[in-house]
Amino acid sequence: MASQLSFIDDAVLSSFLALLEALDVQISLVEAKIAAIAVDDERVKLLMTIPGLDYFSASLLVAEIGDVNRFSSDKKFVAWAGLAPSVHQSGDKTVRGRITRQGNKLVRWVMVEAAQTARIHDERFREFYERYAGRRGHGKAIVAVAHEMLRVVYFMLKRMEPYRGGDRGLSVRKFKRLKCRAVVGLQGLWVAA
Repeated sequence: MASQLSFIDDAVLSSFLALLEALDVQISLVEAKIAAIAVDDERVKLLMTIPGLDYFSASLLVAEIGDVNRFSSDKKFVAWAGLAPSVHQSGDKTVRGRITRQGNKLVRWVMVEAAQTARIHDERFREFYERYAGRRGHGKAIVAVAHEMLRVVYFMLKRMEPYRGGDRGLSVRKFKRLKCRAVVGLQGLWVAA
């Protein structure tokens, strides 16, 4: 038995649905403009070869990282993102704890999200995840995969080399999707100009 909405409730619901529709259109336009910018950036295309990173997440990483050469090592790079384990020392005893969470929140967030996908689509990260998850559990294993992925990102950007273990077909599909979104974004830029 379906309940009927009152006149006011129906008007409010209709208003919210129209607002959501308008926001979806605006989000789609912004995503297309990001793709239009990303299609010409070699670093974005390079990072897209890693499973779990698409044009949006790769663009976010490139924008947040800037010049990777400002980091002297992969350890400092990972620490900057807040994905390094905390270290507690007393005398000659050293204990490594949870991640520091001090650093760039956006990079940490995007890498944890990418790790969720990478553990499914990439054999290297899947094995790493399963080995770690057996000892520490799902959440800590995902963070460990994100940490490892960020180290890979560092060396890829430093050497300007694509990801070595990736599925070539997956990368090709991601590049095609980027080009299609970029065309829409470029059309939007011409209309706005």
